[in-house]
Amino acid sequence: MPTEILMPALSPTMEEGTLAKWLVKEGDEVASGDILAEIETDKATMEFEAVDEGTIGKILIDEGSEGVKVNTPIAVLLEEGESADDIDSSAGAAKEETPKAEESDKAAEAETPEAGYGRGASEANEAQSQNDSKAPAAPKTDKGERIFASPLARRIAADKGLDLTQIDGSGPRGRIVKADVESAQPTAAKSDSAAPAKDAAPVTEPAPAGASADAVIKMYEGRDFEEVTLNGMRKTIAARLTEAKQTVPHFYLRRDIQIDALLSFRSDLNKQLEARGMKLSVNDFIIKACALALQSVPDANAVWAGDRILKLKPSDVAVAVAIEGGLFTPVLQDADTKSLSTLSAQMKDLASRARDRKLAPHEYQGGSFAISNLGMFGIDNFDAVINPPHGAILAVGAGVKKPIIGKDGEITAATVMSVTLSVDHRVIDGALGAQLLNAIVENLENPMVMLA
Repeated sequence: MPTEILMPALSPTMEEGTLAKWLVKEGDEVASGDILAEIETDKATMEFEAVDEGTIGKILIDEGSEGVKVNTPIAVLLEEGESADDIDSSAGAAKEETPKAEESDKAAEAETPEAGYGRGASEANEAQSQNDSKAPAAPKTDKGERIFASPLARRIAADKGLDLTQIDGSGPRGRIVKADVESAQPTAAKSDSAAPAKDAAPVTEPAPAGASADAVIKMYEGRDFEEVTLNGMRKTIAARLTEAKQTVPHFYLRRDIQIDALLSFRSDLNKQLEARGMKLSVNDFIIKACALALQSVPDANAVWAGDRILKLKPSDVAVAVAIEGGLFTPVLQDADTKSLSTLSAQMKDLASRARDRKLAPHEYQGGSFAISNLGMFGIDNFDAVINPPHGAILAVGAGVKKPIIGKDGEITAATVMSVTLSVDHRVIDGALGAQLLNAIVENLENPMVMLA
């Protein structure tokens, strides 16, 4: 039987992606390792390689399709001796129904897969026999929106007295399938006048997190605005930041750092590195200072793991990189063991590939600590949001000339950089966070110690 090619999980957290571009067409012969398509995850555009050899018999998902769930069939591969006639017409069911298509119930009944497509013969026969009797019409929500469910799922739901509006689908793009209705419990009939049973526990609906999209749009009726559709990266950033602020108990530690010695030291080093075409940035020193501080205060080199804390041995430091429409946090592994010039070269490479969305998942996942530097944009100070499961993140402001009181009580000028350490209180307590920040400050105010 023909082999289905499934939407791959290109990172451990990927649940869906955009099939950006097909690099093959129906009838093309492919070998193991050939590039089939380009797929956009929430972080990057990655190439998808063939695992087996054969001929592309049918493409099920058009390029440009968004929100394609992992393990959804996207194409059919024919092996030697097979032809397009061997492809079951129902393989096309992987293409999600859309309201725009307005497919009839009769056409939808043909979607039940036969044996050989992830089903045994008995299951396929059962599905066919149940489909012989007409499935109920596709249900709709209170707003008139169609609920997508397979004919077999609708038939079983009707037999069991299930309300499909109360069932979450696990099929492609949330489509309700047989397994969803078989595992669901019957729901009580809806009635405006129905009262809870005498002994039943009171049921309360959760409060909405915010106004609906329709409600917000209605507020701005008559005003000039542009509606921007969220891409995968924006959706992920929104979800992760909401999770971080709601579930991570942040507290904040602030310090001013005098960086005149660092700027002078950096200038001297850059003169020596000029012949090699290298130039160190202040950010390179900050990365090194944080990496060494994590080694000096090893209890703070930790992440939250749900029911435990993981204390890391190496200093893997993530650095926020702004890109169009979002940001990446590429990770510099073993940053404490690397020279400033090596860190500088690696950071430039990671930042460049981040902006082109060419980073592999292992290059932006992991780490125990992060740095967000907005000083280059003239920001004096700010509070950064922790990137779970990291234990802390350092927000770095601009270096600004300020009057200070010298050691002998005289007023003098110094270049002062304000930093804020956002800390996860589950991982790092106040005193431990203060030790970590003190170690960072010590390294930056005495930069030569970082070369020891």
